Amino acid sequence: MDVGRSMELHKMNGHQSNDLGPDKCNLEDGFDGLEFVAERDEFLPGKSPRIRAPRFTDFEGKTSFGMSVFNLSNAIMGSGILGLAYAMSNTGIVLFLVLLLFIAVLSAYSIHLLLRSAEFVGIRAYEQLGQRAFGQPGKVLAGCVITIHNVGAMSSYLFIVKSELPLVIQTFMGLTANTEEWYFNGKYLIIIVSVFVILPLSLMRHIGYLGYTSGFSLSCMLFFLISVIYKKFKILCPLEMTTSHFNSSTYDLDENHYNHSIWANGSDAEEFCEPKLITMNTETAYTIPILAFAFVCHPEVLPIYTELKNATKNRMQKVANISILAMFLMYGLTAIFGYLTFFGNVESELLHTYIKVDPLDVLILSVRLAVLVAVILTVPVVLFPIRRAVLQLLFPEKSFHWARHILIALCLLIIVNLLVIFIPTIQYIFGVIGATSAPSLIFILPGIFYVRIVPEEIEPLKSRPKIMAACFAALGFIFIVMSISFILNDLVSGVSRSGGGH
Repeated sequence: MDVGRSMELHKMNGHQSNDLGPDKCNLEDGFDGLEFVAERDEFLPGKSPRIRAPRFTDFEGKTSFGMSVFNLSNAIMGSGILGLAYAMSNTGIVLFLVLLLFIAVLSAYSIHLLLRSAEFVGIRAYEQLGQRAFGQPGKVLAGCVITIHNVGAMSSYLFIVKSELPLVIQTFMGLTANTEEWYFNGKYLIIIVSVFVILPLSLMRHIGYLGYTSGFSLSCMLFFLISVIYKKFKILCPLEMTTSHFNSSTYDLDENHYNHSIWANGSDAEEFCEPKLITMNTETAYTIPILAFAFVCHPEVLPIYTELKNATKNRMQKVANISILAMFLMYGLTAIFGYLTFFGNVESELLHTYIKVDPLDVLILSVRLAVLVAVILTVPVVLFPIRRAVLQLLFPEKSFHWARHILIALCLLIIVNLLVIFIPTIQYIFGVIGATSAPSLIFILPGIFYVRIVPEEIEPLKSRPKIMAACFAALGFIFIVMSISFILNDLVSGVSRSGGGH
């Protein structure tokens, strides 16, 4: 099959031109064969000595394999890892791992479709794939979906900083009551973090440079995982308070006060401490969309591919596979050991459960700080695809300019900060955004782009790859309907579920 495909590509590139008649040059998307060859040659670097291929950055092909893995892994890693133990408590260990593996495989296949489409036409920009598939509307659609999704992701990360960083500082200083000092105000803290940490990193010209900060971010999350594993053997079931001076009370992180313990005890303890392999309850269905979005990294795939040294589709696919495998292991181990520590008492955000055991635990305080650092260092990686989308939509023919580069980053951070500071109750809006943009980026757009871009001369519409791609896109619509239905149900019932964000 590969030999046949290679022969077809040689034909389309001008070889054996005497075999190509006018009828064979017509493609379904409206381009004839010669126009297709010309456009493909234009995008492929070094294809023709007379045509200079457009470059998205002069850093193309200079980022190492390892740095690319760090960046893509950091793009995958999201705050949703804090809610995976809770998800496991609602599915059971076996069902959770099966679902997680299934989603990981689907994500790798999705990246395969994206890279195959990009390889075929020599384009390494999501927006230009949209243009190639559906013209200007496709380009605008891809750019808007990436922008909306990543702005939502950036906002969710800064919301975590806004709510968690003041409490971490407060606890480190040994204070338990609310204070009016400005450095305990999350609104001021996210501005400081944005100006002195996120903005300088976002101003770097190449995403490859962020491999160092991405590596450090992943190290912080590895510290989180090691701590979760360690705590499993320190906190014994049935759960009891480890600090007697709290008089069997727990600390409410959100309200900054103590309330009565909810730990299991008595005759139910033995049954409570048995892990469930498969669990089905009213919450089980909610975990499917949460897991489906656990490997969202698609806006970052093509920018990383652009800067990858010795870039080929297979080499970039290896970057994606290693990143997905690493996150699969980290997600799975975090969920398993978090669940086996607290069982049915695990909360939607794992760290909050540890705080209820002992709010002054130095290790957990350090872990909370490490998670905050990891979240902060992820924001610049998420910002890069938004800026690239804006440049593709508004300045497609412009060469790089520092003023434009800085201004876009600054405007994006101002917008996100304003959202986080002044609109504190937009969780359902972000939920709807995530429920529509994430399936679009993972399932729908890669599937329909593949069907449209790969011509019928190579793969007919009824061929297995295109049928699989079409079914893959249809699966995305199913996830959208499921996710929005759950969000509307929560909105009507007044129930708030957290821990599922990217």
